[in-house]
Amino acid sequence: MTSRIPRDSRLRLVRPRPLAAAPTAVNQRRPRRPAPRPPEGTPAPAELARMARSGLAAAARVARWADGVLGPGGDAATADGKATLSDTTAERAARDLALTPDQVRHDWDTARLAGLVEVHGDSARPGWRLRAWDRDDTAVLRGWVALFDAWSLATPEPAEEEPAAVAEVVSAMPQVLSFLQLSAGPVPVDQLLDLLRQRVTELRTERCEVPYAADAAGPPAPAAEPSTDDPAEPARDAELAPLLDWALQALASVGALTCGDGQATLTPLGNWAVWVKLEQICVAAQSPAGNIEQAAEDMLRGCAQLRPNAARAEYRAWLAARPVGSAVTELLVAARGEDALLRGLAFEALRVVGAPAEPDVRAVVEVAALRPYALLWLAEHDGVDPEDAHEVLTREEATWLWVDTAAAVADHGEAPMLVRHLESALQPTVPALLAEVRAVGHPRTVQVLVALAAAHPDPALAKAVRRAAFQVHTGG
Repeated sequence: MTSRIPRDSRLRLVRPRPLAAAPTAVNQRRPRRPAPRPPEGTPAPAELARMARSGLAAAARVARWADGVLGPGGDAATADGKATLSDTTAERAARDLALTPDQVRHDWDTARLAGLVEVHGDSARPGWRLRAWDRDDTAVLRGWVALFDAWSLATPEPAEEEPAAVAEVVSAMPQVLSFLQLSAGPVPVDQLLDLLRQRVTELRTERCEVPYAADAAGPPAPAAEPSTDDPAEPARDAELAPLLDWALQALASVGALTCGDGQATLTPLGNWAVWVKLEQICVAAQSPAGNIEQAAEDMLRGCAQLRPNAARAEYRAWLAARPVGSAVTELLVAARGEDALLRGLAFEALRVVGAPAEPDVRAVVEVAALRPYALLWLAEHDGVDPEDAHEVLTREEATWLWVDTAAAVADHGEAPMLVRHLESALQPTVPALLAEVRAVGHPRTVQVLVALAAAHPDPALAKAVRRAAFQVHTGG
């Protein structure tokens, strides 16, 4: 039997993309939404970037000092592997920069939250934003937004407050910030306290909690309309007032708002950042699947049918609506599932998260199913060109990723796409590819080979692939 494609013909080598193209299984065009315009009076991006550079100047100074002084073989930057600046390094920076050690530690923490410094164990290195700080306004604004997102870490929380109460206030503050943004001017702190109390009450109601003012020993009281004469209200306000003060102080410390004379006002940067996040939520709410309200797995399935740019917008909106830590955890849980397509999409969403996801991604490097994805993510995060990131993978890891991507294509794509995927293999011949595919032990190997055999138009090649699938199935 003859064939136009010899059985051992060399494959055309194509650079494997970091996360293969399975997400394009279905492309649906959505009507373009006109580009939203920021509220009237919002400064131009260049002016916003200038404000961000000014607010982060001290942090950038410490980051540049660390870049120049803390080289390989130098003193350890951190004391405990948790990004806490060591006493020796803080004192050295204080001498060099004419600051106090406390000022250095504060600026160091700000630089770390803004992505100007990245800490890995006991060593520190400049973040990519520091390299682009003077020439890229977008990088500057992203750095400031990263700091804005981490406002609750910028100022220590009150030591006497319960962690659960602090978490409730952090969860409720987006609504307070939205109210400030929509008010477009100063708002009395008392009014914000009332709004915070209402939102915290809603959160407790959603969790079906009995109000803490109720008598725990007695039967639950019947529901009643809230009353302004309720004696529990002053107590609740008294409990939330210190936490609101802390939240406003923390937001002021990152440059998001100003407080004075019993009023709070968003700064131009804070007003712009809240508007951007509201727009992201509106975009997601317009999607047919309502992705912003979905769990990570359902959100990723909805994004599988979108073009890459539209999918990234969905990821940003979904992330903007929930705490970063829990969102990253949810994405990694989805990535651990059996659907290879969701695995690739989860790491695409983690690319949108950026630096805050790094510890969690590093933690899954030893998970076999996630290792190639995590290594590629970390390489790109470290500044490797996405086109070259695959070079960090061993031959075995690259082959495992090839099979995993083929599984996503087989489940969600079309036969021609699976045939084209064959061309992206690293191996120079089909027999070499089949031998290495069998050796990596991917759990979907048999299904992938069967699907490839059914899809390929060359009978001889299809026969060889079917034989390999049979041998894997029987353990031969």
